[in-house]
Amino acid sequence: MKHPYLILTSLLISLLGSCTGNGEKADGYGNFEATEITISAEANGKILFLDAEEGNVLAQNKVVGVIDTVQLSLKRDQLLASKNTIFSKSRNVLSQREVLKEQLKVAQNDRARVENLLQAKAATTKQLDDINGQINIIKEQIKSVETQNSPIINEIKSIEIQIRQIEDQINKSVIQNPVKGTVLVKYAEPNEITAFGKPLYKIANLEDMILRVYISENQLSKLKIGQEVSVKIDAGEEMKSYPGVVSWIAESAEFTPKIIQTKEERVNLVYAVKVKVRNDGSLKIGMPAEMWIATKTNEE
Repeated sequence: MKHPYLILTSLLISLLGSCTGNGEKADGYGNFEATEITISAEANGKILFLDAEEGNVLAQNKVVGVIDTVQLSLKRDQLLASKNTIFSKSRNVLSQREVLKEQLKVAQNDRARVENLLQAKAATTKQLDDINGQINIIKEQIKSVETQNSPIINEIKSIEIQIRQIEDQINKSVIQNPVKGTVLVKYAEPNEITAFGKPLYKIANLEDMILRVYISENQLSKLKIGQEVSVKIDAGEEMKSYPGVVSWIAESAEFTPKIIQTKEERVNLVYAVKVKVRNDGSLKIGMPAEMWIATKTNEE
């Protein structure tokens, strides 16, 4: 019968050893993570429907929900009615301007005839002066009418801006999923009242997972961005291996996180490394994994 101390020592060696059985240890230890995005409401009101169940894979730009837009639609209709009313005022002013322009044409034609008669000495200078005075009066009247129309046009532009704001709020009441991914958490349900900025659901793209591992300064020279490495997870009594690519290496060191072990067994300072791994469906957020730098001694 083996001594208990020898049994405990054997267990520790087996836990720290690699899956190849050669006594080697992984070059880095860490956990999988993904970029999680919290989708929040951009409008206020009752949620009419929200099709974003946990575990569902949503396509980008898919409509997953609608917030009640009745009040916004009524406000838009009110603004459209006001715009039409103000337009009618503008049309009345512009019709006055058109009448004055016709009068100006007639007066200008009369002046041309008087000028011809004056050359033939069949008209007097006073007649020409009277026509010129009449033309100047009509021009001033036209300017006055156009001045009256300016504030009306500005008011119409102001209402058009308000209408665009309302239409933007109506568009944002339609909840579109911004990125392709899997729903992780659902925070709201249909018939609930939501408000601007209130979380509706959380989503993450789980097709490509990120393994964040920590390495010592001595290992830093063995890694570079774009380098292929091997990532391994527990799979029963054996280890399952995935190809990975180093996507990021920290520029500065940090103190070793409590949950992380390194090749030198808890060195004081380590560098964070991100490894991109294609997910076959087995990888989950928070799952522990090992990183192996591809060398001749540890390749399978």
